[in-house]
Amino acid sequence: MAESPDLASSYHRKLKEAYHTEEKLRDPEVVRRSKEHLIRLLDEIEDSLSKTYIAGEEFSMADRLSKTAYIAGEEFSMADVMFIPVLARLALLNLEDEYINSRPNMAKYWSLVQQRPSYKKVIGRYFGGWRKYRTLAKTWCFIRLRNTLKKY
Repeated sequence: MAESPDLASSYHRKLKEAYHTEEKLRDPEVVRRSKEHLIRLLDEIEDSLSKTYIAGEEFSMADRLSKTAYIAGEEFSMADVMFIPVLARLALLNLEDEYINSRPNMAKYWSLVQQRPSYKKVIGRYFGGWRKYRTLAKTWCFIRLRNTLKKY
């Protein structure tokens, strides 16, 4: 820290933001608004996956899947990269049935994404089988440790 005071300052600012976020999550109103926001996001993606417009003409999901399988088109894009961790976290927390499988197009998309080699290598190996519980235990321990250190 003595060698890089700017870096230390940035670290402490980020740590303070994390503590502030944890405090906000204890507020039921913040949790309710966040849940509503998540549902709106999932519904928008579900709607996006259910239809597509090509030259002003709407196509059904079955037609679309033969042409494009991802959120923003035929190719895997940054939209998918940003959205997949949301779905992975829902699956890790056993909320897959409530938020993913209840939306048929989202369930198809999620199934497709999980078959990607990059998903299996980067995310899937931490969220499947016994490693799922290891990931949850590590997260829980980290939060407990951080809350304990927060007192000092």
